[in-house]
Parts: sequence; C-alpha cells; structure tokens
Amino acid sequence: MFTKRLAVLSLVFLTVSTTVLAGKKEDATILKATDVLEQTMGMPDQRAPDWLLNRAYGIAIIPGVIKVGLGLGGKGGKGVLLVRDDNGHWYNPSFIYMGGGSIGWQFGIQSSDIILVFASRRSIEGVTGGKLTLGADAGIAVGPVGRAASGSTDIGGAEIFSYSRSQGFFGGIALDGSVIGIDDSANASFYQRGGVYASDIFGPNAPPAPELARKLLDTMRRFPGLNDKVPTAVPAPTARPTAANPTTTTPAAAPSGAGLESATTYPLPDPKR
Repeated sequence: MFTKRLAVLSLVFLTVSTTVLAGKKEDATILKATDVLEQTMGMPDQRAPDWLLNRAYGIAIIPGVIKVGLGLGGKGGKGVLLVRDDNGHWYNPSFIYMGGGSIGWQFGIQSSDIILVFASRRSIEGVTGGKLTLGADAGIAVGPVGRAASGSTDIGGAEIFSYSRSQGFFGGIALDGSVIGIDDSANASFYQRGGVYASDIFGPNAPPAPELARKLLDTMRRFPGLNDKVPTAVPAPTARPTAANPTTTTPAAAPSGAGLESATTYPLPDPKR
C-alpha cells in the first residue's frame, strides 16, 4: 500500500515538475526574444528600417538559432511570431520553431539571433496555416538596413526579409530551405490552455496575455516602426510627361516602401484540424 502511494506521489511530482520546466522554457524564450528585439532596435544604422517595419504583416524573433556543420549542416531554434490585426495592433506572440539542413562542405558551430519581417499576407498565412519553407513557399532575402535604406531598394520577389546577429565560425547564415512552423505544445504550455491554435492566439478570443508577453509587446511599441498605429498604404505612382514626348506619361519615382503590401487587414483562417 505504501509503495503504491509512493508511486502515485512520484507520478504527480513528475507531472508537475515537467509542466513547470516546460513553462520555464517558454518564459526563457520570451525573455530572450525581448532582449534581442531591444538590442537590435537600439542600433538604428544596422536594423530594419522603419518604412519596412511599418508595412510588416508580422515579425518573427528567433534567438540563438544553432547551425552545426560537419560535412553536412543543420540548424534549428525556437522563437516567437507576432502578427498585426486589422487595426494595426499586435496580437499576442505565438511560439514557433525553425529547422533545416544544408549540403556542401562546411565545418563549425554558429549561434545566430534571427529576425524575420513578413511583408506579404501570403507569407504570414503560410506559417500560421502549418509550416512554411523559406525560399520555396515564400521568397526570402537579406533585408535592407539602416536609416539611410531607401524604400526603392530592389526587393525582387522577396516576401520575407531576414536579419541576423551571428557569432561563431561561419561568415553568414543561409535560410533558404529552412522550415518555420507553429509550436503548438509551447503555446499550450505558455497560455495554459490545451489545444490552442495560432488562429486562437491571433484572433478576438485570444487567451489572456501572460506578463512576459505584455512586456514583449510593450517593448515593441516603444519603436516607431513597430508601434500600434495602422501602417500607411503605399500611394499609387503618379504620371508625368517625358521630355521626348510631352503627351507620353511614365510612372513617377517609386515612393518609399514601394512594391510592398501595406498591412491594413489580416483575418486568419482556421487551421486544418
């Protein structure tokens, strides 16, 4: 009888301990993401420009992504994804994971803090709908940096812009082929609600935001490009006569941020259950 009670108590203790440890892992991820955001945004000459952040549908912060290479390479990490609602306000964070491999001779270990700026509706829906493969499901490019970065920068077909702060043996980090997906178990642990989906977090009936999530959101709102104002739509180019033919018109110079969608509305579809 005593042995049976001891076994039951041990099981209860193990379950509680596992839950507490899981909660601590998510708390640590939020704290690291807040620190990465604060430090990165504190470097105006090296971070994403405000014109790009103003037009972001979402932003992912993935601290400490580890890339290991020994002939073949692999990388992985966990972080958070934040999405704007239809009024330009930020929803609570959802936990995400990143993983992927690479082929080619490489050797070393690298730890990178990565920030991804999602500049199209399709790219953010790809993540919240399940998984998104960077470079295949959505074009990705190294993002422009600094206050002097112009909106007329050639963005090509990119829908996601990447920023990284790296230490280690690698000179850089390639994200093409990496997979980003929603970490449902981390969301359930952090929000203390089983079966919570990204569409629940990014919606009107979202679970209450824990204190650390509010701290992350408060940190974001301190920066002009990431505050809760509704992003300004990109104005349509105007026509003007050419010197050769006054009756012929050509588009005027592209305004700052031209070519990017403006994040003015964002209804999330329910995932396949």
